[in-house]
Amino acid sequence: MKYSIKADSSSKNKASIKVKQSEIAFGITPESADSLPNPAELFLGSFSACILKNVERFSVMMKFEYSHAEITVNATRLEKPPRMDEINYELRVYSQDESLNIDLLKRNIEKFGTIFNTVKLACSITGEVKKIAE
Repeated sequence: MKYSIKADSSSKNKASIKVKQSEIAFGITPESADSLPNPAELFLGSFSACILKNVERFSVMMKFEYSHAEITVNATRLEKPPRMDEINYELRVYSQDESLNIDLLKRNIEKFGTIFNTVKLACSITGEVKKIAE
């Protein structure tokens, strides 16, 4: 499988990523730091999207129902060299389904996530998956 995106920036302004029919603006200046995501936040967003996509994927494969899922991701960035050092996530899956096996879901997410597997080669990842009964 191959992927392709396009991105551009305007000097002293902002930048955007174009993927299919979507455009994601991001900040490249100190002035946009409070209003637009920076590249590190987009990176963590991609990590989060990978996990949430796999919740949906595995709900079909593992045959469980859920109403929604939400994830919180925290990361520690090193300065020299600048890179992510540690990522911690908490995934909450809202479900009343007794067949939801949280431990198996966590193992599957951590074994079969494309972004997850790419990131874990570069930094440590810890996480917790919780089932929230509605």
